[in-house]
Amino acid sequence: MEENRPKVQIYTDGACSGNPGPGGYGVVLIYNATKKELSGGEANTTNNRMELMAVIEGLRALNKPCDVTLYSDSKYVVDMVEGGYLKRWKQNHWMRNKKDPVKNVDLWEQVLALLQTHTVKMIWVKGHAENPWNNRCDELAVAAAAKYR
Repeated sequence: MEENRPKVQIYTDGACSGNPGPGGYGVVLIYNATKKELSGGEANTTNNRMELMAVIEGLRALNKPCDVTLYSDSKYVVDMVEGGYLKRWKQNHWMRNKKDPVKNVDLWEQVLALLQTHTVKMIWVKGHAENPWNNRCDELAVAAAAKYR
């Protein structure tokens, strides 16, 4: 984290009705007293893709390099970034191991590019629990997915 960069909190969530099926994502960005909400979706997608889209759209919304604490209820996203898997996968030509290709490479590449711009610490939060910002992201994601049913 750098001293003069803006400190931003981002909460993200993805939702999917069926997997694959109609899906949506929700994002809440918090900078000082300012809050911004984002959402979107697709007609035929997966939950993991929507979780990744939430992260991508949240980071894309920042107009300059920031220090970000990003909260997600997706262990898939948080563990792959914080555990260093993402960088290893790229070094291994997007293979998880000798037999299994990584899924969602198009989105993971976007995440990697955004991680070059911003300093991001990802934190896992329990979904559908007592975190009001995660719950709001879930509401946004479910509403966005409903537009594609």
